[in-house]
Amino acid sequence: MAPRKRKVRSKKDRHVTLKMVAELVGLTKGTCSAVLNKSAASRSVPLHTQERILAAARELNYRPSFYARNLGVKRTYMIGVVTQEIGDFYGSPIISGIERYLRQKNFFFLTVAHRHDPKLLETYAHLLQERGVEGFITVDTFIDHPLALPTVAIPGHRRLKGVTNLVLDHRRGAWLALNHLVELGHKEIAFMKGAEESPDSEDRWNAIREVAEELGIPLRAELIVQIEGDDATPQLGYPFAKELLARKRPFTALFAYNDISAIGSIRAFQEAGLRVPEHISVVGFDDIRIAVHNNPSLTTVRQPLQKMGEIAARTLLNRIEDHEDWVPEISIEPEFVARNSTGRAPAQSLASYDYDGSLGRDPIAAQPES
Repeated sequence: MAPRKRKVRSKKDRHVTLKMVAELVGLTKGTCSAVLNKSAASRSVPLHTQERILAAARELNYRPSFYARNLGVKRTYMIGVVTQEIGDFYGSPIISGIERYLRQKNFFFLTVAHRHDPKLLETYAHLLQERGVEGFITVDTFIDHPLALPTVAIPGHRRLKGVTNLVLDHRRGAWLALNHLVELGHKEIAFMKGAEESPDSEDRWNAIREVAEELGIPLRAELIVQIEGDDATPQLGYPFAKELLARKRPFTALFAYNDISAIGSIRAFQEAGLRVPEHISVVGFDDIRIAVHNNPSLTTVRQPLQKMGEIAARTLLNRIEDHEDWVPEISIEPEFVARNSTGRAPAQSLASYDYDGSLGRDPIAAQPES
């Protein structure tokens, strides 16, 4: 019986150890480990030596064991991401940006969703610490006290020691939206305020009030409605838009709290027989992915959500890895995206309608030809 041939394992198949990398470059395991794990000690290793170690690791196809890496340097390379809801239109692109940056740096993250339940939020924070996370990123989450680890909050509005707040320039966003409507001739503008549970709600409304006064836009109580609840779908704005119509106060434009409430409002207007933007112009906030695909496509204030996630991850890792000083706040600039949900104000407003769920005389069709 012929002897069986031994299967020759390729370089990629065999288990490559840190010792093998160290022997190839003629250095200690400690030096190689510091460079390959990007620890603080690697800063004392000359750049050309670091490049030799990295080249040797690539040649041998060395992959450090996560558990060995953890035991050796007492690190987990894990971040805790705390969000209001997983998969919602606002948080999803932010988490995508976080994931993209952490993946480049060989970090992991654990995600929990609290749905604005303070007890659950506190429980999850302790649970993540027990799992060994080295820092937190919070998304759409109220923080009212400092956490035990370095933290970045998106959005963050309370100045707390150790917490870096990523804050959109809401005043700029409000000015871009309201000035756009004023330039289109709108004078009677309705407003949809955010729910109390939303971290951005108070700051955004204060910014809108300041800009409205500056631009001479009246804020009429009958044209202001506050969202209630935490529905993360376009259904959020639907009943409140119907409430605005039922008040029978004329308006030609709506500045909604966010895109999902704007999209729900458009559906409510269309069901009442109104056309957007011919009868009512609608402006949203965020520029979520479905905004451009809505019918009509949504004019909105854009938050660079994925970029905000990347900035948060980079800021946190700079504190953890490079021991950079705590920065209390990072300001994010909004952009304005004009699409098809806004147009020139009609010559006659909703005052010519008897709103009872159906449309009366059409002010657009009734306008005299110029």
